[in-house]
Amino acid sequence: MGASQSAVAKAIASTLGNDGDLYAFPGDPLYKLRDARPYNLDIQVRPVAVAYPRTREQVAAVVRCAVENGCKVQARCGGHSYANYCLGGVDGAVVIDLKHFQQFSMDRKTWRATIGGGTLLGDVTKRLHDSGNRAMAHGTCPQVGIGGHATIGGLGPASRQWGSSLDHVVEVEIVLADSSIKRCSETQNAEIFWAVKGAGGSFGVITEFVVRTEPEPGEAVVFSFSFHFGKYAFMAPIFAAWQTFVADPKLTRKFTSAIVFTELGMVISGTFFGTEKEYDKLHMDSRFPGNQDKRTIVFKDWLGLVGHWAEDFALQIGGGLPAPLYTKSLAFNGCNLIPDEAIDKILTYMDNARKGTLVWFVIFDLEGGAINDVPQDATAYAHRDALFYMQSYAVGLPKVSSTTKNFLRGLNQVVKEGMPGGMDFGAYAGYVDPELVNGQEAYWRGNLKRLERIKGRIDPGDVFWNPQSVRPVVGGGEGERQGAVSGLRVEGLAFVLVLFVSVRQFGIVGGFFL
Repeated sequence: MGASQSAVAKAIASTLGNDGDLYAFPGDPLYKLRDARPYNLDIQVRPVAVAYPRTREQVAAVVRCAVENGCKVQARCGGHSYANYCLGGVDGAVVIDLKHFQQFSMDRKTWRATIGGGTLLGDVTKRLHDSGNRAMAHGTCPQVGIGGHATIGGLGPASRQWGSSLDHVVEVEIVLADSSIKRCSETQNAEIFWAVKGAGGSFGVITEFVVRTEPEPGEAVVFSFSFHFGKYAFMAPIFAAWQTFVADPKLTRKFTSAIVFTELGMVISGTFFGTEKEYDKLHMDSRFPGNQDKRTIVFKDWLGLVGHWAEDFALQIGGGLPAPLYTKSLAFNGCNLIPDEAIDKILTYMDNARKGTLVWFVIFDLEGGAINDVPQDATAYAHRDALFYMQSYAVGLPKVSSTTKNFLRGLNQVVKEGMPGGMDFGAYAGYVDPELVNGQEAYWRGNLKRLERIKGRIDPGDVFWNPQSVRPVVGGGEGERQGAVSGLRVEGLAFVLVLFVSVRQFGIVGGFFL
């Protein structure tokens, strides 16, 4: 894929003024560890170049170099793609790292914030707080970058009240495949704006966001209930009770929750945005009897609450440290509940299946609320009818074994077979799964054809490409869809040890929101 390394290197170095701080190539010392930095060590990817532009004009120049040398392009912000798609997904891409795009300002009349496309979520939280005690909905891992997060979906504890991260976005600045720089909103370049709110990596490099913000919440209660019954099948009534509770259309949007299964049992956790007195009216203790470890913590400040979410080692340390990973996801679209019989089969499967690792999670994240207020076709994000997601996640040592992969594959199959409607599931692009036969349809569902047409108009050469990106359709034909190419790398011991310690402490609060 693409021209020779020397030609690409020469072109990028020249266009960036031969400033060695602004680019790196495979022959450079520590290139793999410092610059390529794959997140999933089970998938080896070798970019032909990593650029670190400082200005939007430099971004445009690097895109032009890549096009002229026949290379694909992907932007990187936090670099947390489960399949290393921010590195191109396969060898030979030009990566545009946005670490220098840290601009921030707040309009105190409209309370709209301008945020650089390379900003990490931990910095987003702090800068919004320092600019008038403002906030926006986003995930709990502070090392995730806004660039991918707010263009894929961006789900987090406040999303049931405020919508997903991309629902906050009112304007972007983007560099397109032809190296043009556009401002996009609902009134300017509206088609591009629609597309990047759900599929941004397929359309360009977003260098700046303008987002609406909300006043920081006041008091909040973080809760968790842990269950260790020996067999997962014994926990089926508790899971069913949780599902019935969160599916109540009258459930307050101040409530968010997740169920997490691990090697050590099951945890129901979450956050209630309100006073402890209001939380007590939910009667959580009586809803989930039999727990062996109940915890509630009251927070009266937003930074303290967000900091608590991030304190979990699995998020704070593991969230930024590469490891051999394997993940699957299912979007429970149409808000269908899992039948009791299917719950029994799912948990019995967890009891009996060989897992091949001690470090695995099955997470059911509650969504809905304000996310689902937005019409399905209002943005490219296509899961406005999802009540919750199931994300299964495993870490291998020194690599993910076939036993572990088969465990998670089999789990997905058991869930699908037990649900009304059979195989009618989508998948969240933030929990990317390179094994999906047709990932594009799972990620973008009924919005895919429109995305393909827009792609055909603004990126007909498919410059912004990864193995599951939107393919261009020019003249009404069908877009090409390709599978992922994966490799193996043997690393990640520190990640596994830290992650396992955090699981033993049941420190997960509200799941892995990404």
